[in-house]
Amino acid sequence: MQYICDFHIHSKYSRATSKETNIENLNKWARIKGVNVLATGDFTHPLWLKELKETLEPAENGLYKFKNHKSKAKNNNGFGLNGNHNHQPEVRFILNTEISSIYSKNGKTRKVHNLVFAPSFEVAEKINTHLGWIGNLKSDGRPILGLDCKELAKIVFNISPECMIIPAHAWTPWFSIFGSFSGFNSIEECFEEYTKNIFAIETGLSSDPEMNWRWSKLDKITLISNSDAHSPAKIGREVNILEGEEISYNLIKEAIKSGAYADNSSKLRMVKTIEFFPEEGKYHWDGHRNCDLCLEPEESLKYNNLCPRCGKPLTIGVMNRVCQLADRPAGEKPEKFIPFQRMIPLEEIIADVLGIGTGTKRVLAHYKNLIKGVGNEFKVLLSATKGEIVSSSMPEIAEAIERVRQGRISIQPGYDGEFGKISVFGENEERPKTRGGQETLF
Repeated sequence: MQYICDFHIHSKYSRATSKETNIENLNKWARIKGVNVLATGDFTHPLWLKELKETLEPAENGLYKFKNHKSKAKNNNGFGLNGNHNHQPEVRFILNTEISSIYSKNGKTRKVHNLVFAPSFEVAEKINTHLGWIGNLKSDGRPILGLDCKELAKIVFNISPECMIIPAHAWTPWFSIFGSFSGFNSIEECFEEYTKNIFAIETGLSSDPEMNWRWSKLDKITLISNSDAHSPAKIGREVNILEGEEISYNLIKEAIKSGAYADNSSKLRMVKTIEFFPEEGKYHWDGHRNCDLCLEPEESLKYNNLCPRCGKPLTIGVMNRVCQLADRPAGEKPEKFIPFQRMIPLEEIIADVLGIGTGTKRVLAHYKNLIKGVGNEFKVLLSATKGEIVSSSMPEIAEAIERVRQGRISIQPGYDGEFGKISVFGENEERPKTRGGQETLF
């Protein structure tokens, strides 16, 4: 069986997040998306932890499920999730949080975000107790602590060796282990003697595995991909696909730890990741948003990493930072690797076809019809036939999904906090005509 897993989200107690983020809505949207295992996020926040304990109950070892799954999922706002297409397992939740460490090391200010996973509420509470002595856990779902990553690892692994620490969005310029402004040049420099416990990194929306393969130091580090969602509707933007006979916290940990080196006898293995087109990420290329300037790494070097319009430092993006550390040419692969597939969220594809914004009534109507007709978003994006998609929407949407699967799209890369712009149909291609607000299907 395959399990689609998203290991990084945030609760309503984190900054700039939706107030609609509760377990009931996360459970609903996980089913809409087709996500089988979802992170809880933010277990360090006392109010969110209280809500998690009230709304979740134990499932497989170290995993949890929504207590009121059957009674609360009757209509799901018109998405038809109880139809013939939706015989999917209940969503499982895995306890984790994101810690922001801001501290000084080796004469430089460091700002690193790490994902911390716990195998039980008891372990999560012990972690909270220790971290609460260091900083205020109530101020934000993603607490900011003046805590060296090495010391964070010492605390967490002394509480339970079953925990996991995975550096989050590892290449983001401002807050990551390899970030251009405040990161390190290796995992060893960051975690020192605890490097042996760090067996994975999160690639982030602005990079993909192919970019990470250029640095041989990451050959035995598993590359995971997650949504970092700030609202329920954004979960599943990037995911990990695991395959095996059964699932539990320890099996997930072992699958991530083994990565591409797992053998066929493993009960659970990572077999694929689903990625953003990295150009769509908001820190892919270099640039200066205030001057509306986006540059390739080679162009930045010509200007000594200074904005040619105002003279201020450019925000050095992920591609540039990867190039700084890379010891392989683009396109070269390590001996063993986990394959991946680039994809665009379904709502964005529909909006591009119709030539209107996401979140509009027409886009949502097509989205709901596709979920009802096909089953969930990942089925629509990854496996549904053109005929199945057309029967629930329109030929142009089916064609657009096929183009995305083949990578036949155009992209304006993101930079300095601005998401990239993706277009499935070219500027000169005719989009569906409308009549009275309705699409002309045939």
